[in-house]
Amino acid sequence: MKVAIIEDEPLAAEKLERYLLKYDSDIQIISKLASIEEAVFWIELHQEEVDLFFMDVQLIDGLSFEIFNKVKVNKPVIFTTAFDEFAIDAFKVNSIDYLLKPILFTDLSKALKKLETLRSQFLGEINVSHAVKNMTGTAYKNRFLVRLGNHIHSVKSEDISFFFAEGRDAYLVAENRKKYMIEYKLETLEELLEPKSFFRVNRTFIVNINTIQDVLVYSNRRLKLTLNQNIDKEIIVSREKVADFKQWFEGN
Repeated sequence: MKVAIIEDEPLAAEKLERYLLKYDSDIQIISKLASIEEAVFWIELHQEEVDLFFMDVQLIDGLSFEIFNKVKVNKPVIFTTAFDEFAIDAFKVNSIDYLLKPILFTDLSKALKKLETLRSQFLGEINVSHAVKNMTGTAYKNRFLVRLGNHIHSVKSEDISFFFAEGRDAYLVAENRKKYMIEYKLETLEELLEPKSFFRVNRTFIVNINTIQDVLVYSNRRLKLTLNQNIDKEIIVSREKVADFKQWFEGN
């Protein structure tokens, strides 16, 4: 399950993440957002990649209920707050549960089990749905929306040379050598990208096969890639991925 956390208190967001991973280590926190403005922008671009939202009611720029007035939210929401006065408003929108701070692990567990029960009754198993999409080829993204200042651009996947992670942030680099920050982790990108075209060569890089200009045998049985554009970073295929990379590069 993929989760987005909308919370303006970093310690509260970290605690929530710990509890979620304690409940299920396979849960992926794909984004943490701190304001209404940030949340609206993210939801407009990435809502279909998330299964559940956690929303703090009171954010730095207002009540999170304003998000629903600015963008259509079609995924379930679990609200968190230090006050119980907003419960009625919460259940007017996509609320599954309403957790009072300080959040207890037992309360979080009950909320997630409630969601699982509702899914099994009405929505079906979300993992099965994702598997069917991948088998039919309909889940792979062919475009990415990116932001440059106040402008939004659409970049075709085929025009992306590579993705890379730097600290907590991830970027895509297009064929025109422009770099854009994106709201994805590389783990999520591995599921979204067409595997015949893209390969994750190490913890930091995912490369497009059409941008590889040369492959050099490197130290410790690793491989060094040269792309068709100059970059200031070495791209090394990690030793444990070399065999899979060779099969992928050969077209198997």
